[in-house]
Amino acid sequence: MKSAFVVGNPNIGKQRETKEAQRKHRINNEITAKEVRVVDTDGGMLGIMTVKDALKLAEEREIDLVEIAPQANPPVCKLIDYGKFSYELQKKEKQIKKNSAASQMKEIRFKSRTASHDFNFKLKHARAFIEEGSKVKASVIFRGREIAHIDIGKELLEKFIEEMSDIAKVDSPLKFEGKNLSVILSPSKTKKPKPAKEENKS
Repeated sequence: MKSAFVVGNPNIGKQRETKEAQRKHRINNEITAKEVRVVDTDGGMLGIMTVKDALKLAEEREIDLVEIAPQANPPVCKLIDYGKFSYELQKKEKQIKKNSAASQMKEIRFKSRTASHDFNFKLKHARAFIEEGSKVKASVIFRGREIAHIDIGKELLEKFIEEMSDIAKVDSPLKFEGKNLSVILSPSKTKKPKPAKEENKS
């Protein structure tokens, strides 16, 4: 079991404060309660005991005493390897964040006649959205007589799909929604090589 602080270090106070700020749980000697309810590594209840006895038990097993429910009376602590526990907790949080991002739909809007710099600017944002796990809906907005030139909007979205093809797949094909032509892309499970642009042959 690793101690929560280093003996003999003149900066012990600052180190302890920094470590506590970085962690979400008090561990070992950081626990301030006199008595705690102890949970075993397998989830079984070991009952209420003094922190001193709980720390002794953790030391004998070469694991950590982690305060998992400080608001309880007495606080609940678990005997676990805090390094592994923290790693698994971070994995769960990342997965929750990823799932949350995947459920969000970001929208990129183009005019039927979009300049190349504007296209590239919005493409950059779309790639960022896909890389964070979100779906992207790209739409070409037709105004007035522009609706007579559907082919321009179609070509623009096909170019957009091609530029995104290394990191995204078509989730919902091109379709009209009122006067807007749209396509929905979602993140690919594996990245593909970006299509090489054809060079002008002289």
